[in-house]
Amino acid sequence: QVQLVESGGGLVQAGGSLRLSCAASGSILRSYAVGWYRQAPGKQRELVAAITSGGTTNYADAVKGRFTISRDNAKNTVYLQMNSLKPEDTAVYYCNTDPQYPYADYEQYDYWGPGTRVTVSS
Repeated sequence: QVQLVESGGGLVQAGGSLRLSCAASGSILRSYAVGWYRQAPGKQRELVAAITSGGTTNYADAVKGRFTISRDNAKNTVYLQMNSLKPEDTAVYYCNTDPQYPYADYEQYDYWGPGTRVTVSS
């Protein structure tokens, strides 16, 4: 079981930037695809960015062009660089893994880390 810990969230003004980190223990993250998810108040958890073990990336339309997912295999960590933040990006952000590709349906996962809260003020 991959243990995941998210960090890097905070309060930022609209237009600002944050970098989130997803650190793994218990397994080698480079062997997995990793997804960043977010859950806004009153909404379902959604996949916003994904990176395969080979480095291929995909983004939800809502964040395309503003967010960048990357991985540092030496540090066993995946990052989410978030630029041009908007109030609608306010959410708790989580990461999760799969050997092939992160599940679009968050309910497929039994385990989640604690998440990191991002608040974007207008």
